[in-house]
Amino acid sequence: MSYDLTAFEALMRASDVRLPSAVQVAFEQAEETLRAIYPEGFDLSEVGRLAWDSLHDDLKPAALDALFYAWWEREQDRKTRNAWGGDDR
Repeated sequence: MSYDLTAFEALMRASDVRLPSAVQVAFEQAEETLRAIYPEGFDLSEVGRLAWDSLHDDLKPAALDALFYAWWEREQDRKTRNAWGGDDR
């Protein structure tokens, strides 16, 4: 299958510009929203929940990996803080 790039697409490819995925945008918007609502802080799982709720149903299956990874990263960070006698939140 041959696909001719538009001038814009060719420029984007030549400049190695990558557009964010819908999941990335949902996470960023959820985090921004929660920072505005809870300036004192919030849990990462709240970001995941809000991002998940904002996604179209067609995108949710692909978003599962990102949600699991975010949870895993949070859990590893919690374990590290506990090992060093830090906060358990």
